[in-house]
Amino acid sequence: MPRNFLDALKIACLFLIGASLSLAIESSVHADERPNILWITIEDWSPDLSCYGTKGIYTPHVDQLASEGVRYERAFTTSPVCSTSRSAMMTGFHQNYLGAHQHRTETKKPLPHGIRPIPHLLADAGYYTCLMSRKVDCNFLPDTKQALFDGVDWKDRADGQPFFARITLEGTHRPWKRDPERPIAIDDVELPPYYPDTPFIRRDWANGLEQMQLVDREVGTLLKRLDDEGLADDTLVIFIGDHGRCHIRGKQFLYDEGTRIPMILRWPGKLPAGQANGDLVMAIDLCATVLDVAKVTAPIPLHGASLLGKGTSDRKYTFAARDKMGETHDAMRSIRSKDYKLILNLMPERAYCQYSSYKEGSYPPLAELNVLNLQGKLTPEQAAFLAPQKPPVELFDLRNDPHEIHNVAGDPAYANIQSELLTELNQWRSEVINDQGVSADFRAIDVFPPTRPSATVGEWVLANAKNYDFKLNGMPPWYPTRSLEQWKKAREIWEPWVFRDPGSKQKRPVIPHTRKPKVSPKK
Repeated sequence: MPRNFLDALKIACLFLIGASLSLAIESSVHADERPNILWITIEDWSPDLSCYGTKGIYTPHVDQLASEGVRYERAFTTSPVCSTSRSAMMTGFHQNYLGAHQHRTETKKPLPHGIRPIPHLLADAGYYTCLMSRKVDCNFLPDTKQALFDGVDWKDRADGQPFFARITLEGTHRPWKRDPERPIAIDDVELPPYYPDTPFIRRDWANGLEQMQLVDREVGTLLKRLDDEGLADDTLVIFIGDHGRCHIRGKQFLYDEGTRIPMILRWPGKLPAGQANGDLVMAIDLCATVLDVAKVTAPIPLHGASLLGKGTSDRKYTFAARDKMGETHDAMRSIRSKDYKLILNLMPERAYCQYSSYKEGSYPPLAELNVLNLQGKLTPEQAAFLAPQKPPVELFDLRNDPHEIHNVAGDPAYANIQSELLTELNQWRSEVINDQGVSADFRAIDVFPPTRPSATVGEWVLANAKNYDFKLNGMPPWYPTRSLEQWKKAREIWEPWVFRDPGSKQKRPVIPHTRKPKVSPKK
């Protein structure tokens, strides 16, 4: 074979190799042009921030973020508790559709329908994914940091590789720390009218706001790191709460206090600065947004819509669901428009405040509220949440009743609204989330004695752990869950903790009969 032919062949091969390398480099550069994504989640918090108009609190770092991005005024989570809400946010699908709707699921299963976690989709697209905090809290498999993310800090990515970093700031989850730098006076806070206006509840409320001030400084540290590393202009920052505030009527319930969250997005040059957006948006919209930014197409169309397009501008409703909370059994579904909220209580026979070892052992105002209720000192609006049963349907005119305290379900003036919302809600239940409703075992009618046999539900539960299957049937539905004297005792234990000084090292007290039984249930 002529030598010049071999030389020409070598040149051609080198040309092809060079062209391939050029294409690879061009592809890499194109991939690198995609922004980094920093997703900051705070726990158990409503839009109680100074940029949202909350009185008494000072959150300059989150306020600055809002001034540089978009603040969403009507943002909601799909569930009012962490594991179910996070399951939805890790995938972009409503938790019931995933079978991940029971809080603290012990028999977890892989995701159905070909759905894949958002971090996996991004990793396949070339992003370095990391979880920079402890909590995963998903009700499906895989459910560990190692299985869901590449690492624990964006500093470990390859040179030029875009990152997707999630971090949870846990401080706003009870118990709260006080802020010695900027303590908040109880006269400077504003309580919603469904809580009694007492110094005890005001102090507890102010303590929560002080804890948020501490978390705000953590947010500031993260934002400063972006600036220091020259990443701020190339990073989409997402700031949200995982669900609503950890107060009696908030977390675990479908009122706005339990489902409305702060949501702020900053992307310099791509999103307008200082904008307040009034669209109805959901936390799962962030999943669609992240994939949109990363130019990734999900294998299964997500339930949410990207916030970068017009997918939410015409949205009429948001939806949410509440199911098991630990071993407290209840089930609720809700639909919300800009003007109305409807809650469907699937277990109306149960009290809102049925026994929850978590809430009775973590929420000081619950003791104050129960004492005043048993003494007959609450207003009708405040006492309604401590009723022994719930109405099957709750309907609120948010234009005139933003605190959701006047149930107009059954009012002829709202008959058309109620019918429309129920129709839309039931369609969502059947066509979108494949709602399984409530089983007989879950409802547990006639499983337990008809009335509370002991001074507290918790005391009886601890004594009868071998005789009942609390994992199958949940906790007994008796209400009130404690006698007046037991509630007074709980309040007395809480008082020094609630009124502790900002620099106090006092440990949170233990309320009697709030420990979970540690023995196996009877088969």
